[in-house]
Amino acid sequence: MENSTHFKVFRLAAYGDIGQLKYFYFAVVTVLYFAIILANTLLIGVICIERSLHEPMYLFLCALFVNQLYGSTGLFPALMFYLLSDTNDISLLYCYLQIYVLYTYGLTEFSNLSVMSYDRYISICYPLQYNNIMTPKIVLGLILLSWLYSFFLNAIVISLSLRLRFCGNVLDRLYCDNYSIVKLACSNTMLNNIWGLVGTVLSFSCTICPTIYSYVRILQICLKSSKETKQKAFNTCMPHIASLLNFSSGWLFVILQGRYDTAHLPPILRTILLVYFLICPPLFNPIMYGIRMAKIRQACKKVLRIYKYMDKQCQSGID
Repeated sequence: MENSTHFKVFRLAAYGDIGQLKYFYFAVVTVLYFAIILANTLLIGVICIERSLHEPMYLFLCALFVNQLYGSTGLFPALMFYLLSDTNDISLLYCYLQIYVLYTYGLTEFSNLSVMSYDRYISICYPLQYNNIMTPKIVLGLILLSWLYSFFLNAIVISLSLRLRFCGNVLDRLYCDNYSIVKLACSNTMLNNIWGLVGTVLSFSCTICPTIYSYVRILQICLKSSKETKQKAFNTCMPHIASLLNFSSGWLFVILQGRYDTAHLPPILRTILLVYFLICPPLFNPIMYGIRMAKIRQACKKVLRIYKYMDKQCQSGID
């Protein structure tokens, strides 16, 4: 162990000295955060209120939107604070808390998308047995399993990192991430590396592999089906595939920046790639599903009409 110190804070060096631009960045980040809150909360409310949307596909979407709010809250309040703050120091405790929130968000997102692919697989490949297979208990169980699985795996990640001692405390990041912290450690990181590999294999086998299998089976069924069935499958699967590719791209950007030197890239581009998975999916998914899925679109219009009617009634009562 060489020159190890028990640091109580880490320094987020990616903020740097941005001068008066910090007010512009703060305004942009604030608008993005409120747009994410508004879009996701609206669809969560619509799905919960509208009884016609109390079906497995929409309940899984509701869980997806809840997770996106959770993940965004792990970044945006801290980002807004540090943009206006004179210090870029983050306490050790909050750093680990942020890692836990962002990592559970990421794994839960993959798990939710995997569950949604299974739902589409059952719907298209076993339409007559769909209601018997996707019962309310199964749906609730799959949603809870996605969260518990993510919380458990990442609790081990955090517990292994808590025991480390560090040779430095400067992170070239806008937020804390476990890989960057482990790289600063002077103490033995073998257990962290082993669990990182095991966790990656488990995550891949439990999320990506079932998704690939589901779509292979869907493709096999579609090749043998009528044009009408193919069109129905395309309409229900395309939003999910787009969500999966969008989120996977964002997560890949983070992994590549952690493993390879990206100093040659412009700082603003590196920053965008780092936060892509926390900004684009939470903005993209509600808009895409709200526009692409007719039942959600109609339910949103219905709820908004009711709200406008109630608002008019309140105004009439006041007058």
